[in-house]
Amino acid sequence: MAATQDTAPKTFLDLINDCDSFPDIDIAQTPYSDDNQSAFYQFLLPNDPRPHGYMVPSVVERMPWTADFKISPPTARPRTVQLIDTSNGSNTSQACNKSLLEVVEAAKAARIFEGLRPRPNYEDYKVIGANFPVQLQRSAAPLFGIANRGAHLNIYTVAEDGALKFWVPRRSAHIRTWPGMLDNAVAGGVRAEESPFECIVHEADEEASLPEELIRTRARATGVITYVSRSAPGSGAEIGLMVPDCIYTFDLQVGPDEVPRPRDEEVQEFYLWSVDQVKEALARGEFKPNCALVMIDFFIRRGVITEDNEQDYLQLVTRLHRTLPVPTVPAQGR
Repeated sequence: MAATQDTAPKTFLDLINDCDSFPDIDIAQTPYSDDNQSAFYQFLLPNDPRPHGYMVPSVVERMPWTADFKISPPTARPRTVQLIDTSNGSNTSQACNKSLLEVVEAAKAARIFEGLRPRPNYEDYKVIGANFPVQLQRSAAPLFGIANRGAHLNIYTVAEDGALKFWVPRRSAHIRTWPGMLDNAVAGGVRAEESPFECIVHEADEEASLPEELIRTRARATGVITYVSRSAPGSGAEIGLMVPDCIYTFDLQVGPDEVPRPRDEEVQEFYLWSVDQVKEALARGEFKPNCALVMIDFFIRRGVITEDNEQDYLQLVTRLHRTLPVPTVPAQGR
């Protein structure tokens, strides 16, 4: 929610707290807790003891599980949701994807979870760090507590005097998630079958009418931001879920004649704003939470935010790279 005249302007640290909002606790220990209010279930893949997600008990209780999942009794420690390999040694990936799709479609048909509204076109996210390819519908990822992948592109200009200006889009008032808020110039969830850069290529065309050649030749990868959110109103997910996230960041410097323009229904309009205008909008809380982090990261990388002008500098730098509670690479030896 944007800051109003009756509220104090948000600091950069406030903005990070708004996005990296899940409590700083040892999440891996929550499935062992006797307090149901703080307990989670480990989401386990076949033949892999590492939890790839953490599910809140209320989701586990309401999910219409099939026989392809083994749910531990409430008294068990740790609490677990075990996906069973039904492939009989043929294709574990295919079997797991089928099992996940069936349970998600059943939950969707029963309208159990607000975030699983039927959509004509859906995207799959991959389970990062899995020992074999596993994917499930994007809208279901927060329910299972797996780590999401996103890709965001900053588009900016540089004047002769070195002054920076940013192309900043405002999200449509009719979009389901974070309507009317400010965004990064190009952003999207990374589909299971694509790389973060390929995500930027197609999102730049769909959201900003930018040609593929421009992105492929001049967009530059700049790093990854990691955080863990507690899903909140506006996110499109059930409230209170634990959502780990990886945002791959990219930069693109453009000239005065290279202007992004809305193409799909997600973007209402683009603004060309100075650093001070972006800072003012951040302070008002107008940016979508994870997009605010991408802007802060850019400011740090380009020396707009420094140790000399920001008292929370070290906290900002470290908080933009939170250790995620799930694996990000396959197990050694795989």
